[in-house]
Amino acid sequence: MSGLSILWQQAKRRARGHLNRAGRDERGFTAIEFGMVALPFLMLLFGNIAVGLYFFTTFTLENAVEDAARLIRTGQAQESGMTAEQFKQKVCENAPRYVDCNGKMRINVQTYTGFGSIATPSCIDNGGELIKPESQTYNSGGAGDVVLVTVCYEWELTGKIPFLHLGTMDNGSSLIVASTTFRTEPYAD
Repeated sequence: MSGLSILWQQAKRRARGHLNRAGRDERGFTAIEFGMVALPFLMLLFGNIAVGLYFFTTFTLENAVEDAARLIRTGQAQESGMTAEQFKQKVCENAPRYVDCNGKMRINVQTYTGFGSIATPSCIDNGGELIKPESQTYNSGGAGDVVLVTVCYEWELTGKIPFLHLGTMDNGSSLIVASTTFRTEPYAD
């Protein structure tokens, strides 16, 4: 055998030895496994947080509407001469602090003669946007009237959540609608 072939044989043995040792080495597998699991895990985690925040916003907004509507139901709003802006402020007092009451919330208070004549107001205009503030109505009615209180809120966070498309509006935001219907109590007009 020539010196070159001996060197070649030694190089092959060394290479096989390195490959065998590398095949038994498990130091990098944890990083590889984490890389495979991290993205689905983070997607699931942030998805749960986003859906939880969406339901939290919806439920707290519904409770805020119920609490504020009680002022109309009992006649306190009518007797004190409460304006639409003051009523909106009462809703906002009980809403979560991150809710943009001034820019993204619209309130409609409508009075009807009976429950059968109720027509739900639209929260979105023909362009798929939230109705303009001047399109809001506020008529709290009198004693014994049927009143529909509707609060429309454009929640922009849904358009910013990756991989989840909870938005129902054209701009990717989600429209949250909270409403209540009741007959006002027979207070003294």
